[in-house]
Amino acid sequence: MKRKIFEDEHEALRVTARNFLIRECGPYNEEWTKAGQVDREIFKKAGDAGLLGFNIPEEYGGGGAMDDFRFNAVVVEEFAKFDGAAPGLSLQNDVVAPYFVHLANDEQKKRWMPGIATGETILAVAMTEPGAGSDLAGIKTSAKLEGDHYVLNGNKTFISSGINSDLVVVVCRTNPDPAAGHKAFSLLVVERGMEGFERGRKLDKMGLKAQDTAELHFNNVRVPVENLLGQEGMGFYHLMQNLPSERLSIGIGAIAGARAIFEETLQYTKDRKAFGRPIGTFQANRFTLAEMATELDIAEVYIDRCLQGVLDGELDAIDASKNKWWCTELAKRVIDSCLQLHGGYGYMNEYRVARAYTDARIQTIFGGTTEIMKDIVGKSLGV
Repeated sequence: MKRKIFEDEHEALRVTARNFLIRECGPYNEEWTKAGQVDREIFKKAGDAGLLGFNIPEEYGGGGAMDDFRFNAVVVEEFAKFDGAAPGLSLQNDVVAPYFVHLANDEQKKRWMPGIATGETILAVAMTEPGAGSDLAGIKTSAKLEGDHYVLNGNKTFISSGINSDLVVVVCRTNPDPAAGHKAFSLLVVERGMEGFERGRKLDKMGLKAQDTAELHFNNVRVPVENLLGQEGMGFYHLMQNLPSERLSIGIGAIAGARAIFEETLQYTKDRKAFGRPIGTFQANRFTLAEMATELDIAEVYIDRCLQGVLDGELDAIDASKNKWWCTELAKRVIDSCLQLHGGYGYMNEYRVARAYTDARIQTIFGGTTEIMKDIVGKSLGV
């Protein structure tokens, strides 16, 4: 059945995204993969193509579609389907930009948003630490207010766009009192070039080789009070307000990527022969293909319902958590089954399914693990 959630303007953006990937990213796949990061200039090109900033107000150079996540969705889907290295536009559009849209004051918006919309300013958010992942209460990075500056100290790890980023939204502890609970945290925007802000190792990952992921170190970084994003002591609550869009985006990308691998595998099972006939005609394989086709269709229905929920102002953290854990776990199962159907060829990196297998594995971890998602859903049920 045809998906009905998207309109002509969304499909036009889809075509733009697809052509952009082929034209601007395809030729650099090997170079960026080997380098472990994309060229910074590709973000500016994405901005020129209209693939950034559509959720930023028009007065700051954006598209003004703050409440229409369907634009975000089509970009996420096309980038997930693409077989090659590409910039992390989902991080820019879906994860970090909303913090600036919803929390920045007028002065901050004038200072930062135009560059975010054009891609000249690359964003990152720094939550995870060597000793604190899903448990944000374990964050040790601290910021002490001294006059008109916060003095920031601590270490972050697994930071996407950690090398390329110009603005980093840092989650830090501004109240050292253990009794402060969730009100101990604030968000500070650290800018490229601030004294004491250092990039650590560019981390060697099992997948997503062209996405720069790094350690960040803050050694007595003096962050002006003008770089406080939102309210002091409300950082945890600001995170909770923005995480649903990140989790929805991850679920959307997971299913779109799995769908692309499934379609390639389906063709492979029609072409590859064993015992004199296509391997897809064997009943066990045909059942596997039928199960994957059905589950992917069902997942897309729920994704589209969540997108409608965003439009209607109904999507909450519970729905986003359901979407995130189910879609990413399904994608993991589908890609694993597709690799199995490829046999020995599936283990070869020259086949896309092998690369997808390692690329997709992080999806059940970042943005909140499957276990955390289930716990959120479970608590909503009163248990």
